[in-house]
Amino acid sequence: MEFSSIIFLVIFLPIFLFSYFLIKNNTYRNIILLLFSLVFYAFGEPIYILLMIASIIINYLLALLMDKHKNKLLLILAITINIGLLIIFKYTDFIIDINNFLFNTSFVHKNILLPIGISFYTFQILSYVIDVYLGKVKVQKNILFLGCYITAFPQLIAGPIVRYETIEDELINRKTNIDNFYQGLRLFIIGLSKKVLIANNVGYVADHIFQTSPSTYGFIGVITSIICYTLQIYYDFSGYSDMAIGIGKMLGFNFPKNFNYPYIAESITDFWRRWHITLSTWFKEYVYIPLGGNKVKPFRHIINILIVWLLTGLWHGASINFLCWGLFYAIFLLIEKYLLKNILNRMPKLIRHLYTLIIVMLGWNIFYHTNIGDLLNSFKALIGLYGFGSFKVFIYTESFTVINIIAFIAGIIFAMPIIKETKNKYLNMIYDIILILLFILCLVFLISNTYNPFIYFRF
Repeated sequence: MEFSSIIFLVIFLPIFLFSYFLIKNNTYRNIILLLFSLVFYAFGEPIYILLMIASIIINYLLALLMDKHKNKLLLILAITINIGLLIIFKYTDFIIDINNFLFNTSFVHKNILLPIGISFYTFQILSYVIDVYLGKVKVQKNILFLGCYITAFPQLIAGPIVRYETIEDELINRKTNIDNFYQGLRLFIIGLSKKVLIANNVGYVADHIFQTSPSTYGFIGVITSIICYTLQIYYDFSGYSDMAIGIGKMLGFNFPKNFNYPYIAESITDFWRRWHITLSTWFKEYVYIPLGGNKVKPFRHIINILIVWLLTGLWHGASINFLCWGLFYAIFLLIEKYLLKNILNRMPKLIRHLYTLIIVMLGWNIFYHTNIGDLLNSFKALIGLYGFGSFKVFIYTESFTVINIIAFIAGIIFAMPIIKETKNKYLNMIYDIILILLFILCLVFLISNTYNPFIYFRF
């Protein structure tokens, strides 16, 4: 079930909120949240509810044992089990492909169905067991509360990745009020509008062009598809994060911010401080710093960066292009760190911004194409091997409609922080009326359109 679906918006969410606020006690509210979260997850993949419940039970018991005995072997066991499950369900066929390539074998794919959101909730579980071992958080002795943390539907499918310490106290002591509910509802509608009105419409253009031979559109077509995909993935993912954070706020949780206008960044380093913040923080806390971070000699620091970013690429998907994408960013981060730092600081702000956008868009081109042949063809088009192309082809193939163009322009405008908070009650009233109209418009689009993908579901 997706947030941007009619069944969620008009059936699941209203029933859940009514049930949740009918009860005042947080213990019972946690049970309500746990039950509804299991239903939410089972709606798409009922069989994998058993996997999730098994993960909760296993990690609950291991955390209790770690808290009592402080045995490092228990931590190793917990990490092995969780990473092992992730490898089995997400990377089995990828490992088979690599083995067949390296050793000229002919093992066939197992075609194991990927549990939705497994990369996200696995990292949440790992943050809990690691922090219990390190003594950063208290072990959760109520298995229902731990289950609530792991399965909470607002951030279950696609984050943000909420570390246990972030909501440790709120599991028991959170408070709900009209102001928080109102702010959360506002944020939810903003996120829904990002997803439905911008991401879906520019995404349609990106998919239409990307899935056509680059020779049809030439340079202008491929660069347009990359720009559209750049907008789609941002509004798709940040929109979902806004909806998740908004629902959390309605319920009394304060989930961490996941995006901070990444496309206004002035370096790749700055970009990754603004994009998917909770994932970057997770890798920093649980991989980069334990490896020594930047408190080591340059050669070791380079190795640390490469390890973190190869893992980041691999986290996103079981395909060579994701490894290339991770390596791509590792290289530019290292170049900025060791070669360009002082040069970038002396450059005009506009140049720094354009440099960052070009690198990011090239990165998204690598990210999109899981087929290496298609990826190479797209880069051939970018260097002009298929000609410049013509805008007429967009008209002939109906790639762009008036709605797509409006979404494209809106996507560029709202990628910048042009809207500021105000305490003026009249401006707030106008803002709320606009949000109501946007929500109605989202419903109209969802009812009338069938194109409603969500990029991060596959992770």
